[in-house]
This record gives sequence, C-alpha cells and structure tokens, in this order.
Amino acid sequence: MIPTAHVHILAALLFGLGILGFLRQRNAIMLLMSVELMLNSANLSFLAAAREQGNVDGAMMPLFVLVVAAAEAAVGLALIIILFRKRVSLDVDLLRSLRD
Repeated sequence: MIPTAHVHILAALLFGLGILGFLRQRNAIMLLMSVELMLNSANLSFLAAAREQGNVDGAMMPLFVLVVAAAEAAVGLALIIILFRKRVSLDVDLLRSLRD
C-alpha cells in the first residue's frame, strides 16, 4: 500500500504544476486545463486523507469538487467560444476587448 504522505506529495506536485501552467499560459484552453489539474490534485489529497482516517464521508468531497469543475468547464468553454468567434484567437489578453 502506498503511504499517505507520498500521495499528498504527489498531489502537491500536481497542484504546483497546475499553478505554473496557469501563470505561464496565454491560451484560454490551457488555462482551463491547469485549473482542472489543480482541482484534481485537491481531489487526490481529499481521497488520501479519507483513506488514512478510514472515513467514507471524506470521499464525498471530491464529488462536490467534480460538480464544481464541470460547471466551471461549461462556463469557461462558453467564454472561450465567444472569444474565438469575436477575435479568432484564444489569447486571454484579448478578453479585455470583449467589453466593446
């Protein structure tokens, strides 16, 4: 069995990669993927903590996170479609130009 500390370290590394991707990317789809990576690393940490404590209720939190992630993806993809239709680019710096 994998020690819980190793799972938490993996979750922290994945979260760090998500933050790095979010801060470095200019493509809107890559930004959404980075946010999803951060949410999934939080899910991994929740599940590891629930397994360590032997608490089944702790496994419910990732379900709520997945619901929020699905809603975030739907709204984010809708904004990306609007951005692409107006500017034919997925550069997030062009989001300010949507006010016009």
